[in-house]
Amino acid sequence: MLGLASKDADVAAQFIEATRNALSTLVNRAIDLAVDFIVIAGDIYDGDWKDNKIGLFFNREMARLQRAGIPVYLLRGNHDAVSVVTKTITLPDNVFEFPTNRPGTFRIDRLKVALHGQGFVERSATENLAIGYPRREQGWFNIGVLHTSLSGREPHAPYAPCSVDDLRSRGYDYWALGHVHQFEEVSADPPVIFPGNLQGRSVREVGAKGAVLVTVGDSHVEYERIIVDGARFCEVKAMLEPHHSMIDILQMVERAGRTCADEGEGRPLAVRVRLSGHSELQSNFVVNRHQWRDEIQASLHRAHENIWLEKLEVRLSTGLQDKPSGDAHAGLDLRELVKLSDDGKELLLEAQALISSIAVKLPGGAAADESPLEVSAEALLEEAKQLLFARTEMGL
Repeated sequence: MLGLASKDADVAAQFIEATRNALSTLVNRAIDLAVDFIVIAGDIYDGDWKDNKIGLFFNREMARLQRAGIPVYLLRGNHDAVSVVTKTITLPDNVFEFPTNRPGTFRIDRLKVALHGQGFVERSATENLAIGYPRREQGWFNIGVLHTSLSGREPHAPYAPCSVDDLRSRGYDYWALGHVHQFEEVSADPPVIFPGNLQGRSVREVGAKGAVLVTVGDSHVEYERIIVDGARFCEVKAMLEPHHSMIDILQMVERAGRTCADEGEGRPLAVRVRLSGHSELQSNFVVNRHQWRDEIQASLHRAHENIWLEKLEVRLSTGLQDKPSGDAHAGLDLRELVKLSDDGKELLLEAQALISSIAVKLPGGAAADESPLEVSAEALLEEAKQLLFARTEMGL
């Protein structure tokens, strides 16, 4: 949430708190519905704890379920593998964790339910864990719990790869999968479900987030999504034409923002606006980027009071051939001079060194990202060139 925090700390706080609130909301719903048990298929934590606060919070929520008589069955995924999360908080006795060195089975006798699963020892699990799961227990309802990318789910890393046929070969009645952050029904017979995560954490995770409520009858299995997210991310894409004026562009953004607000049902929204296509205002965008960002934010607020611009991405061209920049009478063509002055390698190295010096001064965690300034050095250099050309062409 660093991008939002740099713009408005109070807004960023809503999104940061939304992740914990989503878990609390799920626990509330589970207690209200008096569910028989809860399954968590990995990645409870995003990585090792800086302190015990996150562990204490999870313990508190699990203890609420304990007092309600609801057991929890969980396993470790790539983000909270044994080798990753080194700190611990003793969890209440209603929480049962699958082993990591081999598949394990938990049985709920009163329901005739058998749950089979295996967690991760290391962050990277490249072997097919599913084929090692035990065969179904006859006369019981069998649930497979697995943290996996199956045969591949971009952009998620390929962990515990396997096929749907591998899962079917176990003969289970339901597969509860983790790792992929988007909801997906992979198979209906038997149900193989990625519920997704409880709360979107970046603009790559748009739309409604939550868990899955599974109801088992004598001869059928039904499921429905339980939406628990407290804030959402949304993308607004606008394809511009040369004739579009500033008012046209802002109205396009406002209309799209209103659609996001309707789908978000009143939740706080962080919106990334992507403008592409051809526009006569291309140079104006480059030179007056901050003013445009504020105008875009204002148009989003006209759509709804709780929409916030997460980032403005501008990928525009004039639709015309590049014209010479600078003083035409002097025969100065700035674009050609830039091309001739450097092949880009030396300048790129300087830019990368400068970014590295800035990254170490960023808030904790940001410098660890591959792109601590959210864009590559190459993209920043290209933006600088476009700013130079635009300012020259506009006589600034």
